[in-house]
Amino acid sequence: MTGKLHMTVEERLRAVGQRYTSKRRALVEALATSPNPVAVPDLLAGDRGLPQSSLYRNLSVLEQAGAVHRVVPDEGFARYELAEDLTQHHHHLVCRSCGTVQDVTVPRGLERQVERARSEVESRTGFSAVSHRLDLIGLCRSCA
Repeated sequence: MTGKLHMTVEERLRAVGQRYTSKRRALVEALATSPNPVAVPDLLAGDRGLPQSSLYRNLSVLEQAGAVHRVVPDEGFARYELAEDLTQHHHHLVCRSCGTVQDVTVPRGLERQVERARSEVESRTGFSAVSHRLDLIGLCRSCA
């Protein structure tokens, strides 16, 4: 766990008038060590000493501060991960059956095509995109 990550999260929280409490630090550490977005039941099972209502409240504050991103699959529980600018650019594989969400990095060529398409859409519509997201929805290896 890098000190830089915690300093950045603390600065973002301070910018929205919040403190970086030990419970929020524990949530950031849990998200940083998870290879994929995490559902609230999984965070509760991790025994971090937070009641469910407090966990949701802290996730909401971290999301408001731009430190956490909520991934919402078609069905099931929302999952949480660190904001992409704190980690690295990636996309998601979402299983329609069990609801798991897995991070995936796509080939550079595809990223370039998406960026060209984004630029073309911006030119045609006047819309100014700040990011993009690609969620592939299907069946994971276990459910297939």
